[in-house]
Amino acid sequence: MTRHEKALKRLHEGTVIPANPLALDENREFDEKRQRAVTRYYLEAGAGGVAVGVHTTQFEIRDPKYNLLSRVLSVAKEEADKFEKRTGETVVTVAGVCGGTAQAVLEAELAKQLGYDAVLLSPGGLGALTEDEMIERTEAVARVMPVIGFYLQPAVGGRVFTYRYWERICEIPNVVAIKAAPFNRYLTLDVVRAAALSKRSNEIALYTGNDDNIVLDLVAKYKFEQNGVSYEKSFVGGLLGHWSVWTKRAVEIFERCREVKSLDHIPHDILVLANEVTDTNAAFFDTANGFKGCIAGLHEVLRRQGLFKGTWCLDPDEAMSEGQLEEIDRVYKAYPHLNDDDFIQKNLLRWIEE
Repeated sequence: MTRHEKALKRLHEGTVIPANPLALDENREFDEKRQRAVTRYYLEAGAGGVAVGVHTTQFEIRDPKYNLLSRVLSVAKEEADKFEKRTGETVVTVAGVCGGTAQAVLEAELAKQLGYDAVLLSPGGLGALTEDEMIERTEAVARVMPVIGFYLQPAVGGRVFTYRYWERICEIPNVVAIKAAPFNRYLTLDVVRAAALSKRSNEIALYTGNDDNIVLDLVAKYKFEQNGVSYEKSFVGGLLGHWSVWTKRAVEIFERCREVKSLDHIPHDILVLANEVTDTNAAFFDTANGFKGCIAGLHEVLRRQGLFKGTWCLDPDEAMSEGQLEEIDRVYKAYPHLNDDDFIQKNLLRWIEE
């Protein structure tokens, strides 16, 4: 089995994939040293993969005046390769791909050239395209790289799709997974049902991107009846911006959810934990202000832990909202068992200086 085949196998079996943020210095210039450090953190925390060039990494990295896409993708892949060589583990590397068909294909070709395993194909900003055109775009990218389909929430640039759209996505041979992140139970069910009833169901891994419902997505089992036959499907992992912080605890929660799924009941403490995680997400993602400060909020947690120097984003207007800092203070105090500050402090200097 090749390394790439091992990576797709791990993706299919399920793992923790944080969405990598972008490290910048006080001049809003790329901070490569800390970018490498944060990737080392994720891998040593137990994450089975990394997702780079996605929403959390800031789509502006593609802007010609920054021209950071290739560089940021390369840094993460280099760190994943080093980790694999040192540990013998296989890291699932996912590159974010966006834009119209021509741009998406070019970005997929770059990801392939750099040795990535799959691409997360964003539907963001393409509201003018029909579903047929979106399907054609997915097929074009899938001819280049294995594709992770993506249901992106409308609040950050996504759109609502029909159930038939997801049926058709599941029919595309090189679609290997789907990230469901509409932050909506009804729309999430569309994805799960389409995947469960697809002839390719066993070839498609479901990943939660519902940062508002992480734990329950990971422990839930779905069953659908069709023509007298019962079909089951469930989420095997998560590809999440929320998991870009407190990652060590996220890995532990993921493993606990896996254990719970094998039981015939959901323990009460899991239901409590689910609400605690959602509450922390509300603070990090700035739900009180329509997710305006979601990226800066994640940067703030990494800044507190010493991994980032500050909360700067490429766009100076992208910053934390009024009251968000206090909300992060609140959840830090309310749920001390969910942070991994101790783990980071033990390793921070080595990750930055290595």
